[in-house]
Amino acid sequence: MSPSVLVLNCGSSSLKYALYNWRKTVSCVCQGIVAGIGTPRCSISHRNVQVGQDVKMQGSTLADHKVGLKKVLELLHLDKSHANGIFAIGHRIAHGGEHLTKPVIITEDVKKAIEKAIPLAPLHNPPNLEGIRVAEEFFSCPQVAVFDTAFHSTIPPHAYLYAIPYKFYEDFQLRRYGFHGTSYDFLLGEVAKHLGKAREELNIIACHLGSGASMAVIKNGKSIDTTMGVTPLEGLVMSTRCGDIDPAICYILASHKSLSASDINTVLNKQSGIYGICGEKDMKAVIEAAMAGSERHKLALHIFVHRIRKYLGAYIVQLEGNVDALIFSAGIGEHSATVREMVCLGLDALGIAIDAAKNREEVRGLKEIQMEGSRVKILVIPTDEELFIAQQTLEVVQSLQQTNST
Repeated sequence: MSPSVLVLNCGSSSLKYALYNWRKTVSCVCQGIVAGIGTPRCSISHRNVQVGQDVKMQGSTLADHKVGLKKVLELLHLDKSHANGIFAIGHRIAHGGEHLTKPVIITEDVKKAIEKAIPLAPLHNPPNLEGIRVAEEFFSCPQVAVFDTAFHSTIPPHAYLYAIPYKFYEDFQLRRYGFHGTSYDFLLGEVAKHLGKAREELNIIACHLGSGASMAVIKNGKSIDTTMGVTPLEGLVMSTRCGDIDPAICYILASHKSLSASDINTVLNKQSGIYGICGEKDMKAVIEAAMAGSERHKLALHIFVHRIRKYLGAYIVQLEGNVDALIFSAGIGEHSATVREMVCLGLDALGIAIDAAKNREEVRGLKEIQMEGSRVKILVIPTDEELFIAQQTLEVVQSLQQTNST
């Protein structure tokens, strides 16, 4: 029987899932999301990819992730008697800390290590752990943890350490970790296939631009720097996250606005970014309002693009000008021709020359949007983090089985 892999990504009040089947090639069977778990606004969006059937449910209260996963299994037609049809389960885990730097079979020690990293990812690791515990109640198959931070474990100390007392790194492991690692790993593989090069031969700058946004610079197939830090708050301007700011702002807000550390954390994570500037979270709506003449929305757009260009210049320097490709991916990166054009505008002297017509062409899948003669390839690539997690899960479990059989 061909193996099936279930991918789970548990947020604080959400559960994303995808079911993959391996025959001669991999195919996605179903995917979806349970949102608003534990709230009256709970909803389920489920898609049967193979038959193109969508199911949407609104208003059913699901008390917790256990009830949510039970509902997902019903949609997948996987009751207790059919659960053994799942070969393995892959979990996306936000933070692996310094020591969990590759996909691993989930054991009690691995769960303890994920729990130990909770101070570094207090919003993400607890629901990730809950997803593991709930899945263990329903399934007896192997479960694999795939870490969002793992891809960036190759960043050197001079790039991951902060210029604060070294003791804080020793005591609390405060350093740059980076995120969106599953996306960058997947994109690197896609670029390698497209250009016909080994991953180890590639120098690329990748932009994962969604509501959470980051960039990574990859040299000889290894991440050497990225914009996010200890948490996903650092770096680019995002939908509701501020990205880079002067840290003294936190002191000023505490002193003059009497805001607590928790209050400031909420402001910087949920009330800032493009939303903080113009009151709008969706980039498409921001661009439409900017085009209609709103100065505040125009300002938000320019601030967003300026930060990307600032890091782009820094990363070109880190690669000493030897850039094979500039990648745009995720919601904004894949779908906003305006943002891509603004990022690349006037960079011909750096070898980045965008073709306006190609950039605005509607093409499904990977597309090249550079001008003829551009030294750097400019690629738009849809990311597929769930597929990557499924592939990693299958590899880990099959490798373990081969080891056990020898």
